[in-house]
Amino acid sequence: MSEVDLVAIPAIMGPVGCDGSVLLDSASHTAEKDAPPNFGSLRGFAEVDAIKATVESACPGVVSCADILALAARDAVVKVGGKYWSVPLGRKDGFTSSLVEANASLPSPFSTFSQLVQNFAAVGLNAKDMVILSGGHTIGQAHCAVVIPRLYNFNGVPGATDPSLDPTFANLLRTLCPADQPLTFVGQMDATNATFDNKYFKAVQSRRGLFPSDAALITNSFGRRVVSIAAKSPGSFSKDFGISMVKMGNIRVLTGAAGEVRRLCSAVNSN
Repeated sequence: MSEVDLVAIPAIMGPVGCDGSVLLDSASHTAEKDAPPNFGSLRGFAEVDAIKATVESACPGVVSCADILALAARDAVVKVGGKYWSVPLGRKDGFTSSLVEANASLPSPFSTFSQLVQNFAAVGLNAKDMVILSGGHTIGQAHCAVVIPRLYNFNGVPGATDPSLDPTFANLLRTLCPADQPLTFVGQMDATNATFDNKYFKAVQSRRGLFPSDAALITNSFGRRVVSIAAKSPGSFSKDFGISMVKMGNIRVLTGAAGEVRRLCSAVNSN
């Protein structure tokens, strides 16, 4: 599996619950992966399915899709330059997946700092976890739909641009994101989006974060302090990222009869 394949996987981890629910398909398009924050942006499903098929052939019915997802996220980060962390195992896979729950739980790219803190606190993660996990954008991609409101007629003012954006960067983004092309990919979210490093935090400090939620990280004194430390010390960021990923991997974990070990990650077992 290539690095390009692997870097897609950490995005599937998120603060809805670590029960593999995001992997489930829905014929009615009402699953977690169909929620607007996820649809068209989450990648790596085929890679997770391929890993599951290999694991099932060696030890059927033993390793859950939820555990595979947590392990694959860690290995993807290590593959592109991040530090290794130990992943607690023993999760079971859930039986349901809800677009409604995802919409209610997932943080918006338009969130303020306080909204982000509240969103993460609802699942047991603190403000530092929120800032550090935002650093996962270092291997992310973005649609122009999130960026365009910052570039054109900001806050309804004709011709205005979000003043929190570096003007030179805003000019570059306009060439990548014409106002009438929201589904275009901006591309990388920092200067080295195929490498797990601290360049994202340097970009945020330089007012070159793509999302409003990226810019929001430095609107608060605590957020600025965490961003500053991460920007100065790639080793510190990488270590903290592993700690926060373990915490996120423990959100709403299912064990015992509360879940199952799916044979196919995209569907619950039929018996």
